[in-house]
Amino acid sequence: MSIQNFEELATNDKKRECLEILESGLNAANPENIISKYVTPEKIKINGKTIDITKYSNIYSVAFGKAGDSMTRALNTIIPIKSGIIVIPKGSKSVIKSKKFQIFNSRHPEPDQTSVKAAKEVMKFVQNKKSDELIIFLVSGGGSSLLAMPNDITLDDKIFVTKLLLKSGATIQEFNCVRKHLSKIKGGRLVENMKCQGVSLIMSDVEGDDLSSIASGTTYMDNTTFSDALEILEKYKLKRKTPIEVLQVLEKGLENEKLETPKKYKIENQVIANNGDCLKAMEIQAKKKGYKVKTIQVFGDIKEAVKKFLRIFLKSKKHVCFLEEKQLSKF
Repeated sequence: MSIQNFEELATNDKKRECLEILESGLNAANPENIISKYVTPEKIKINGKTIDITKYSNIYSVAFGKAGDSMTRALNTIIPIKSGIIVIPKGSKSVIKSKKFQIFNSRHPEPDQTSVKAAKEVMKFVQNKKSDELIIFLVSGGGSSLLAMPNDITLDDKIFVTKLLLKSGATIQEFNCVRKHLSKIKGGRLVENMKCQGVSLIMSDVEGDDLSSIASGTTYMDNTTFSDALEILEKYKLKRKTPIEVLQVLEKGLENEKLETPKKYKIENQVIANNGDCLKAMEIQAKKKGYKVKTIQVFGDIKEAVKKFLRIFLKSKKHVCFLEEKQLSKF
C-alpha cells in the first residue's frame, strides 16, 4: 500500500520524511501484510486454535467495512474463494474486478437504502450456505452504517434515533446498545441462525478492540438488553422525542425473551490489526529518522484537532513528530 501522489507531495526533505512515516503506518494496515499471518491455503490460525480449511466443500467470503475490498483481495490470493459479497463506502472504487464477488457501495457515516439492500443480500447469502461450507467474514471500520437492517421500523426512524443519541452525549456503549436492539443484523444476529461454519477476521478501529463495538458486533454477540436500551432513552430524556414505532419495538423485546440479541458468540472472532499497529510502525520509522515522537489523542472534529496540534507544536522543540490517535467514531 503506497501513497499514489507521493512524489508530487514530497516537494522538500521534511515533507518526504513525513510521507515516508505515514506510508509505514499504511503498510502496517495493509491486509496483504496481515491476513497471511493468520491464513494459509490449508489452515486458519486464530485465538490459539488451528482450523483445517481443506475439509470444507466450499469457502466463501463476506466483507464489510472501509477495508472490505482490500481484505478480500488479500484473502483471495491465498485461498480460492468460490464467491462472496463486498460492502464498502460510497465513493470507494473497489480494487477487485472478479465477477464472483458482488459489490455494494453504501453510504457512510449514515446508512442509506443501499445499506439495507446490502444487509438483506448478506443475510440471504449467509443463511443459504450448508453445514460443510465455510464463510470467512472480513470486518473493518465503518461496517455499522454499511449494513443496515432495521427491526420493524423505517430506516428514517433509525437514523432519527441515531441523531438523537449523538446529540445527547450518550457513550459509544450506550449508543451501540440502542442501535443493536433496533437491528435484525447487529449484535451477532447475522450469524445467529446460519447452518454453515464461519470465522471472522477483524481490522479494529475501536479503542481496546471491543468486539461488541466493532461494526456493532455483527458477527460477535451482545451483552446488553432491551431493558438497557429503554433505560438509556430514559436517562437522556429522549423517550418523548423517540418515534412511537421505535418504542414499540423496544417494549415488545422487553416482553419476549426470544427476541433478545445473542448472549454467546457462535463463531471465532479475531482482531488481526488495530490502530496501535499503525501508530507503532510510524513511531519506529519516525525515531529512525531522528524525531522525538509524541502521540496525541484526538476526539471529534478535525478542525479542532488541527488547532490542538498547532498549540502543542508551538510549545515544542522543532524536531518532533506528532502522531494522531483518532478515537472511535459512533458510526
